[in-house]
Amino acid sequence: MIEQKSPIFEVHQCSFSYGTSTVLNDISFSLQAGCFYGLLGPNGSGKTTLLDLMTAAHPRQFGRISFLGREIGSYNKRTLAQHIALVPQDLTIGFDYPVFDVVLMGRHPYIPRFAMPSRTDIDLVEAALAEMDVFHLRDRPVTHLSGGERQRVLVARALAQNTGTLLLDEPTASLDIRHTFDIMLALRRRVSTAGITVIATIHDLDLAAVFCDELLVLKEGRLYRSGAVQEVMTSDLIHDVFSTEADISLDAYHHKPRVRYRYAHS
Repeated sequence: MIEQKSPIFEVHQCSFSYGTSTVLNDISFSLQAGCFYGLLGPNGSGKTTLLDLMTAAHPRQFGRISFLGREIGSYNKRTLAQHIALVPQDLTIGFDYPVFDVVLMGRHPYIPRFAMPSRTDIDLVEAALAEMDVFHLRDRPVTHLSGGERQRVLVARALAQNTGTLLLDEPTASLDIRHTFDIMLALRRRVSTAGITVIATIHDLDLAAVFCDELLVLKEGRLYRSGAVQEVMTSDLIHDVFSTEADISLDAYHHKPRVRYRYAHS
């Protein structure tokens, strides 16, 4: 089990609906600082809505969400952005901002109004651009990028924000294998060396097993199971949550669960 640390998030009996459609139903859990959490579940299970509630993007309708011991809705936007960075699943940038300027937006919570970016701001932006392998694109309009390049720019913006907590909604969507691992390794490094907290929605179960410390699994708007990867990632869970047959073995290299799917050829 992971060593218990100070709770960073506490979610208590949260529910949320869009009109008459219930998306989250009586969700409760707490997250410890300095861990990498994978948020798993089928499409439509409520993962994105949960991240929105945890960043106060939506006012919660029922229940309570605390961040660092304080109601999440009590933070002003600037202060919250100095603590939490979000990489959304889909973000439309309608203007031809250069890549550098988009990543620099991650520093806005720290730059006084009408002030110029400091040397520290520039250094953090350039480091994030290099880490996400988009430094060579720094002057290119963001609207001229591929989907995968744009995704790496959004992750770079969150890294430049330099917060203690990172929330990411499908951060590796549209990425090739190399850049998928670049992002996951960068997140894992920051958890291990800087003690930040990462919560990421992930569809690749093997990827979640290798990089995450703990998993939270949603099914039909409810928290189906949570805990250490080895305890949660089971054949029964994959069958019950994803309606898919799979065998679980121990990966010889990472010593983490490995998923092997069973299917019949037609």
